[in-house]
Amino acid sequence: MSTRSKSSRPRSAQFTALAAGITLLLSVLGFASPARADDMAESYVVSGEVQADGTLSITETITFDGAGPSDLEQRLATSRPQLNYTQLDYEIADVTVTAGGSDLEPTISNDGDYLVIGVDASKAGSEPVVISYTVIGAAMALPQVSGQDDLTEVSWRVLQGLNVGVQKVSGEIALPSGTHTYDIDCEAGPPSATATCTTYASGTFDALNPQFTDGPRGAGEVVVLTFSVPTAAVAANQTLTEHWTLDRAFTVHGAPLIWAVAALIVGLGALFLLHRSRGADLKGGGPVPVGRFEPIAAGEERFELVENVRPGEVGTLVDERVDPVDITATIIDLAVRGHMTIVQLPHENANTNIDWTFERRESTGELQPYERVILDRVAPADGTSVTVSKISGTVRESVGEVQDAIYDEVVNEGWFAARPDSVRNTWGRIGWISVGLSVIALVLLAAFTDLGLLGLVLVGLAVGLLWVSQQMPRRTAKGASILSGLQVLAMTLATQPTDRLPKENTYDEISRVLPYAVVLGGLDRWLDALVAADDDPGVPDPEDLSWYHAPGSWQLSDFPFSIESFITTMQGTLYTRH
Repeated sequence: MSTRSKSSRPRSAQFTALAAGITLLLSVLGFASPARADDMAESYVVSGEVQADGTLSITETITFDGAGPSDLEQRLATSRPQLNYTQLDYEIADVTVTAGGSDLEPTISNDGDYLVIGVDASKAGSEPVVISYTVIGAAMALPQVSGQDDLTEVSWRVLQGLNVGVQKVSGEIALPSGTHTYDIDCEAGPPSATATCTTYASGTFDALNPQFTDGPRGAGEVVVLTFSVPTAAVAANQTLTEHWTLDRAFTVHGAPLIWAVAALIVGLGALFLLHRSRGADLKGGGPVPVGRFEPIAAGEERFELVENVRPGEVGTLVDERVDPVDITATIIDLAVRGHMTIVQLPHENANTNIDWTFERRESTGELQPYERVILDRVAPADGTSVTVSKISGTVRESVGEVQDAIYDEVVNEGWFAARPDSVRNTWGRIGWISVGLSVIALVLLAAFTDLGLLGLVLVGLAVGLLWVSQQMPRRTAKGASILSGLQVLAMTLATQPTDRLPKENTYDEISRVLPYAVVLGGLDRWLDALVAADDDPGVPDPEDLSWYHAPGSWQLSDFPFSIESFITTMQGTLYTRH
């Protein structure tokens, strides 16, 4: 197969001659390395051979006009930077330096990424200095191309790191018998700014093996010969080292991106299916009315419960949690139902906050277990006075017990298949374990591979699982129907005319609505309705409400502020959510 052949190019030759001249001038002025004008080698001839296993043998014959310098030095690079934060590593061995067949006893040392060969070339007299060594790692496998033989690229700086300049550079690399080259290239000049060699060729009648010529070259300049041959003839033996960098660890193209996108799609699909199969409510048979306003006379309606769903259970059904507002609504409901009275205490002075206490009342009404716990804590049967300002030590100790009882109640009613808090806790632990494992995976992937983006996706999915874990409590079909009924009730409380309640007991009728309005919304409009129902505006009403008593000068128009302050204060006291 034919390969490229490059003949002399005048402009390139002028450039390289100029570069050599500048290098020589800097050397004379003392700005370059030890090379001096009289240390310029006459010729530098490379004779090399590539073995079938990829090992490259190099022999450099350096000829001086007279005796060589006493401090001849060559620095051979043991690594070469590549793309994508990688580098090729070379193993250089079997180094010898001779002249006329005699060993010049070189010094060989390592200096970072260089093998340094030092020799007193003046001992060679008029004989050329011959430096020989072998290289493992200069043969690199090329990417496969459809319809073409697998290729190995051999690339080496046949001239490098010499501390003297050379007038003429030439060389030839022998190939295994019958091997033909597919391509050849030769670059020469300063390591960071190489240009095309004077001539190079391979696979032609005059140059069966890779050959090149160049020169002059200044001290430290390079000649890089690169050619490709069939892998069947020369095996690849490169050693590629990958360097860690943030950019490489989080590569956003190629295979790492594909893996990350695939993991994201699969992970999001898995989270969706998990929630649908384990966390989504079962399909109910439609809204089950919980409460409604029943007509009792022309233009009059009264609020009636259809399902025995208490205000404290409403909030748990809606958001799957027992919140402070649920307990506060239960306290108000217990008072409205006649189990106790909320008593607003007189202000000690204008700068003090409102405070309340509770008085227990005899009632035969049925109590749920959690209601009895609350009642016993805020209005003990022995008559002990408990004020809201000091209730934290009394009630907050029982919050966990109340929550447990409410969670048990919503399961006993058949609204949830399992306690919502237990379900959340179980999946929450799984979520946190997943976050921990994904963080470990992220660290490992970023530290040792270029799949850091995949690690980020895994962390994101783990956080997603943590979020989904809070949505996993599952309502039964009955619970879903009750929830739909509560949504209908919430709309009713927000839209129902407030002036259609029976006139003879408007206070009681509105009071029965208030605990549900606390948890479902619409509280303000029902408080306004209670104020509007005052039959003696401007006259103190400290005990007009059977379940809420206030100081003597208190009027019903003060009730919205009083009850809203009570709700806010109670929720602040019970802020801890279990």
